[in-house]
Amino acid sequence: MRKIRFAPLGLSLCLLAACALSARAQTTTLASATLPRDTATEASPAQKYFTDVVLVNQNGERVRLYSDLLKDKVVIINAFFATCNGSCPPMSHNLARVQDALADRMGKDVVILSLTVDPSMDTPERLKEYAAKMGAKPGWYFLTGEQANVELAQRKLGQYVADKQDHKAILLVGNVRTGLWKKAFALAPSDEIVELVQSVLTDK
Repeated sequence: MRKIRFAPLGLSLCLLAACALSARAQTTTLASATLPRDTATEASPAQKYFTDVVLVNQNGERVRLYSDLLKDKVVIINAFFATCNGSCPPMSHNLARVQDALADRMGKDVVILSLTVDPSMDTPERLKEYAAKMGAKPGWYFLTGEQANVELAQRKLGQYVADKQDHKAILLVGNVRTGLWKKAFALAPSDEIVELVQSVLTDK
């Protein structure tokens, strides 16, 4: 697996994307894109890069990309859509095995973020059904939201595709606190993925 450590100010997560990320300042054009935050605290370079664009999880809760989902966590991120009949079901079943292997670390030290590439169809209700079918436990979030917000999150995470059928079966595993990020094939044996996640967890 290729290992990438981001420079604190460079935040070169864009190296993981299949193409160069757009440099447009999209956050200024998104209606209700971010929830209120404590303006007395200076935003970190990571927060400035990822932004607090608002998404919606399978429980209908509005969550901020950086402050609620990424900050100080180890994250396992994949792109999918609920009506996918190709790589998505085996990828999600594989993540369920990873979830079970991580046991009590899930939801505390590690979270799984499954970000839809079809937000117009993947409502919170549909994602909740999908999560139940996959045996998702606390700490595994299925994310949707307004089209513009979801696309911004996809771009920041190197997961954007113009056509939902083009999404990749790639996991992005990152330690947001230390800046260590790795990639893994989502259909690799689950024990290999767990081993990779453990290496990211123990990064100092």
